[in-house]
Amino acid sequence: MPKLVPRMTTDEEAEAFLDQDLSDLDFSQFKRVHFEFAKKTAQVNMRLPEALLEAVKKRSAERGIPYTRFIREALEEAMSRSEKIDE
Repeated sequence: MPKLVPRMTTDEEAEAFLDQDLSDLDFSQFKRVHFEFAKKTAQVNMRLPEALLEAVKKRSAERGIPYTRFIREALEEAMSRSEKIDE
């Protein structure tokens, strides 16, 4: 039976968990996390069709992130795709 990650509230509990054999850990329980470290100093103001903004808000809510972060990720992904094309 796959091992699930228990709820831990202390560093000691986390260390004890990590000291175990985790070879049968069920990785499907994890979700991708994106850490943002760069300081945000520039600002964009744009008009969108209301339906598009509502769709963005719905999709970001499904992912559990603010819609502004969702838009920023979409821009970053578009830039990385265009950089691959330019190479």
